Amino acid sequence: MAGRADSTVLAGARVVLPTGTVENGRVIVEGTRIAGAAAEGAPTVDLSGHWVVPGFVDMHNHGGGGASFTSGTVDEVLTGIRTHREHGTTTLVASTVTGEMDFLAHRAGVLSELVEQGDLAGIHFEGPFISPCRKGAHSEELLRDPDPAEVRKLMDAARGTAKMFTLATELPGGIDSVRLLAEHGIIAAIGHTDATYEQTVEAIDAGATVATHLFNAMPPLAHRDPGPIAALLEDERITVELINDGTHLHPAALELAYHHAGAHRVALITDAMDAAGFGDGLYQLGPLAVEVKDGVARLVEGNSIAGSTLTLDTAFHRAVTIDRIPVGDVVQSISANPARLLGVYDRVGSLEPGKDADLVVLDADFGLKGVMRKGEWIKEPQIG
Repeated sequence: MAGRADSTVLAGARVVLPTGTVENGRVIVEGTRIAGAAAEGAPTVDLSGHWVVPGFVDMHNHGGGGASFTSGTVDEVLTGIRTHREHGTTTLVASTVTGEMDFLAHRAGVLSELVEQGDLAGIHFEGPFISPCRKGAHSEELLRDPDPAEVRKLMDAARGTAKMFTLATELPGGIDSVRLLAEHGIIAAIGHTDATYEQTVEAIDAGATVATHLFNAMPPLAHRDPGPIAALLEDERITVELINDGTHLHPAALELAYHHAGAHRVALITDAMDAAGFGDGLYQLGPLAVEVKDGVARLVEGNSIAGSTLTLDTAFHRAVTIDRIPVGDVVQSISANPARLLGVYDRVGSLEPGKDADLVVLDADFGLKGVMRKGEWIKEPQIG
């Protein structure tokens, strides 16, 4: 790590701003923030032939670098955070998986300390309030209905750092839990659900605003029984998470989501587990054994997909080169939209003066070359 550049001008790159892409643009870094003007004599880094985009924001991530956010020690969690930072994710929410309530409350306390010291942007509880019909890689015997009192228990344990709960809102207590979360400014996400179209509409009207990994762990779209997918895609109040790893979604499904929701309503996520940035092998996802083979994570028993080994630099690269999504739309989906949902867009999610100097340098082929967080190079670009 090369350390902090107190005053630096990044020049010559294509810079993606909220207003569009600037050819031969400049990003001025002053201390930890983006500045509007450069100090006299500030050193210049020539990034000609490269792209500069905002740091990535991942609102759904279970771990990486061999470390689990659900069960790892503080040092292990920090290892996972560093792994994703090296792949461009400068803002990250730690997601848990289904477990005993007391265990999840304890984990909330551990993770909340990392939020308070600025290493994490919040906590996402995925489970235990999900449908056994669509449990995916969650332990069925630990699932429970979304009782608002139990939702509040985890909210309280997180000490104001809970950002999102994934709920099967059709279960008893689901709608009341959505209302509770909405009242406290916490995202109610519909996912791991067996809801009908009508039940999904009811949840959206109650305050749900996110679709947890759209298409995955929910009934498929059918012409006489459209289910949750149609309701989530059609409603402007919903942002849809997409896992663009080539395993969770066919490219046509990704295109369908972008076409119907629009880039302003897509959040690219990893749903990463421990193996992200680490490699194949045997892992634990909560209480369940997972085998990662050729980069694909599946439960040892049942063979269900068990999260991903994705990092957001790969998701970005696929979106632009394989899915042919415009670069500005990908930036919106991978940085700005999740930052807005998490309530941190005033600090991150775009390259604007006054915001944190969180940015990613990509080469002409959209390969990762550099990562800066708060003015400090996590990965310094080797140019020339």
